[in-house]
Amino acid sequence: MFFNFISNEADRCLVSSDEYNLRVQNKFYKGHGLGNDYLIFEKGEDCTVDGTAIFKICDRWKGVGADGVVLLVDRVGPPFQLRMFNPDGSEFERSGNGLRILGSYLAREGLVDKEPFEVSVGGDLISLEIMGQDSMGNYDVKVDMGIANLGNDAVHFDSRFLDDNGRLKLEGYGCFDLNFVSIGNPHCVVFPDNWDPNLLEKIGPLLCEHKSFSFGTNVQLARFVAEGVMEALIWERGVGVTSASGTSACAVAVAAVQSSRANPGGFQVQMQGGPLAVSVDANYGVTLRGPVREVFQGRLTQGFLASLKQKARPIRS
Repeated sequence: MFFNFISNEADRCLVSSDEYNLRVQNKFYKGHGLGNDYLIFEKGEDCTVDGTAIFKICDRWKGVGADGVVLLVDRVGPPFQLRMFNPDGSEFERSGNGLRILGSYLAREGLVDKEPFEVSVGGDLISLEIMGQDSMGNYDVKVDMGIANLGNDAVHFDSRFLDDNGRLKLEGYGCFDLNFVSIGNPHCVVFPDNWDPNLLEKIGPLLCEHKSFSFGTNVQLARFVAEGVMEALIWERGVGVTSASGTSACAVAVAAVQSSRANPGGFQVQMQGGPLAVSVDANYGVTLRGPVREVFQGRLTQGFLASLKQKARPIRS
């Protein structure tokens, strides 16, 4: 069984769906935002892919390799219709870096200029703007991520798992204060009492798949290193340790404001892959800005396409 995310006016929920089959063009574009890389495919009639195929395409040893796939459903826009997929084949709500990479592709294809434009993903309309580009395949892309949602319900967290002090106990690692933020997808931000970079690989998978989260969550460890400058380590749902994540950078900044660690304003969020600029206003409206780099364009060989039809593994359910 696969999961598909839909938006329902004020609330966003996860609903199950049957295995999907996507008809796509046999050509792709690859770009990255601070090492967080995505493949852009367009809807077409060249070949059919499903969750297992996306898993194989994203494989870094036997496939093209990527942190995910963005499907451009319709290039007639704006708004441009999108779907997004994790490297394990599961469909998810949104990726800040995936959106920015998609923006670079639309600019390369001449479908947008420097005026703001909208895309639609998961039922939400999101505004993007190409702030700059050069002849070497470098883009500066800004995304209006909308209003962040806060609290247990925003990430489908069951508060009955918290102790009397409102903390979650992780066996062997102690109790943690959790900050819940939805940027169209769920995030759990932790500001550790004592900073230990190795802590992420210990508690990241425990929190990501903890039974208190109905549909799992992305996890961030964060701290301030200077005024307006934060460091973040990321465990991404469906991926694991990630060098950079746009929505994670947004979630960390929002959590800092929500927990009164900072006032609304601009932040630089430093990740393993580099920094992104995030702005959070008094109503938790969020914008994200940073670089995108083109990597290459290509086509899948007929032999590789044939291998995609072989069902090698079940997809996460």
